[in-house]
Amino acid sequence: MDRRTFLTGSTLATTAATLAAGAYAAETSQPRRVGLIGCGWYGKCDLLQLINIEPVEVVSLCDVDSKLLDECAELMQSRQKSGKRPRTYARFDEMLAEQDLDIVMVATPDHWHALAMIAAVESGADVWVQKPTGVDVLESKAMLDAARAHNRVVQVGTQRRSTPHLIEAKERVVDEGLLGEIAFAEVCCYYHMRANSNPPVTDPPPNLDFDLWTGPAPLRDYNKLIHPRSWRAFMEYSNGIVGDMCVHMLDLVRWQLDLGWPQRISSVGGIQVQTDSIANITDTQTATFDFEDLDVVWTHRSWGSAPDPKYPWAAVLYGNKGTLKLSVNGYDFEPHRGGKKLTGEPVIELDQYPSDQSDVKRWKMELPVASAIRGHLRDFLDAIDDRSKPIADIEQGHISSASCILANNAMQLERTLAFDPDTHTIPGDEEATAALQRPYRAPYQHPASKG
Repeated sequence: MDRRTFLTGSTLATTAATLAAGAYAAETSQPRRVGLIGCGWYGKCDLLQLINIEPVEVVSLCDVDSKLLDECAELMQSRQKSGKRPRTYARFDEMLAEQDLDIVMVATPDHWHALAMIAAVESGADVWVQKPTGVDVLESKAMLDAARAHNRVVQVGTQRRSTPHLIEAKERVVDEGLLGEIAFAEVCCYYHMRANSNPPVTDPPPNLDFDLWTGPAPLRDYNKLIHPRSWRAFMEYSNGIVGDMCVHMLDLVRWQLDLGWPQRISSVGGIQVQTDSIANITDTQTATFDFEDLDVVWTHRSWGSAPDPKYPWAAVLYGNKGTLKLSVNGYDFEPHRGGKKLTGEPVIELDQYPSDQSDVKRWKMELPVASAIRGHLRDFLDAIDDRSKPIADIEQGHISSASCILANNAMQLERTLAFDPDTHTIPGDEEATAALQRPYRAPYQHPASKG
């Protein structure tokens, strides 16, 4: 019995766990069934762009905040082709137990990425997961292992790899050899993005299950910075600005130059200026990622001014023939000793996607990034159909995410770390190897502890 005959038989309802999600959608001419875990800012932005490029059916939504959950359900009902209101859940295990999703999108705070993504691939779904992959190195590795064990397509939200003008820069400048020999790269963020207030401890709002929101992370006293969005001010839930912003730009450099793992990672920094805030992430930090013949150096300051106001969050590639500056908002190539300068700008597609304009205002979607998200999603869907690795496959996301986590570990341990990606250890350094896995709050179990 071939696949087509099988699909038209009486066992159609049981095929989701045995057939590739993309092949299932193509053979049955049915829309892909999608669920979202995490209905906040970027969860909405990603899901709206998915609806923009393909008439998927959003059937399930999950969030521990009932207000965000209802808001997202109403939004998706108004925007998707069927006009149906998605089912809503407070717990993703209950959502995934339905066993009826082709795609699961994970847009929770960072400390929930691993458990949600692993459960989704175990349910038989292909997964879109926001960066960074996890909050510790072995958590991130467990995500890669789960994707491979269950033969699932997993795309990480490092969408610089799908940004039209950055693809153009790679093709026009890097791939054409206009930079010459590249021996150094800078990555940076000078945005004033660190929360710098001291809100009092309060009870969580009635719409938020704070214990479930906290999940495997340490249970802090609640204050209004924690939810929504400002949770990145706390290392309990994130890896600070390095985990949020460096992962994008380091991944951009790795993609542009086809780099793998750094051989050594060092970092220094701390809370040096904004000392009055309750936030416990660094306001100043530098990290060096040593790729043998190339150093990539990260700097962030959440105070003061950027050295180049046009590139406050950027990657800069230095070659002996020229310099290439890259950001979300454009690129500039300047050759040494004369020659043609090259420049590029974001692709804005308001004519084709007029909803972008209103979504910028209402849902804080980043207009220069909209085309990149759509391109990243198209690549994801193509990989599902082909059962191939997407451009930001979980392995690439793991390398970039884990490298940034290692930078924080190096800063905390006050020494350079030589990470062995084959064994996922720091050879000769038991303390640093132990730091690759954070403790989980009971009764949650770290995925690396399950074997």
